Amino acid sequence: MKQILVVDDEQDVQYLFQQRFRREIRQGDLDITFSLSAEEALEKLKQSDGEIGSYLILSDINMPGMDGLEFLRIVKADFPDLKMIMVTAYHDNQTYQMAMRYGADGYINKPIQFDSLKQTILSL
Repeated sequence: MKQILVVDDEQDVQYLFQQRFRREIRQGDLDITFSLSAEEALEKLKQSDGEIGSYLILSDINMPGMDGLEFLRIVKADFPDLKMIMVTAYHDNQTYQMAMRYGADGYINKPIQFDSLKQTILSL
């Protein structure tokens, strides 16, 4: 089972992911956890007692408090084996380059193309 941690300050993202991945969740292929901030997500990772090896993190870039790029930098420093895909509604080349430099495993633009995202998730 793949474990996904979705980090986004917009609460409606949780409902959207649960609807788009309902079959995979019901079949036991995916387990999706949600955090409304990078700080909350970091706390979950730190409290997971080493059971985060199979996590794939999908993180929004633009969030209040700690932004997604800073979150990416910290996660890759503290948990280098975790896979992270960055999500943004405001694509620009500088942000993309910074995400890649910090070790992002993927970069997708909103609105999310869920068919493509499913393929990416299941292939990682």
